[in-house]
Amino acid sequence: MMRAAWLAQEVLTTFAEDLGEVALQPGEGGVLEIRLDDVLIYSRKDTGRFPEAKEIKQLIRDRIDPDRDLGHSDR
Repeated sequence: MMRAAWLAQEVLTTFAEDLGEVALQPGEGGVLEIRLDDVLIYSRKDTGRFPEAKEIKQLIRDRIDPDRDLGHSDR
């Protein structure tokens, strides 16, 4: 849960003006799914690993503002 909360904070910091909310829903068994407008954009079950913040920021950016520069997260 701590890593998910940290990742949520990273997303909020980067996309503060673009997202209406970031919600965490407790679960069991290490499940982590990230959805944007009800579309699954990342699943820990599918990849078998916890994502890097950079990776999630790029996935979100690609859906909401593909031309946006993410600075160090694009390198």
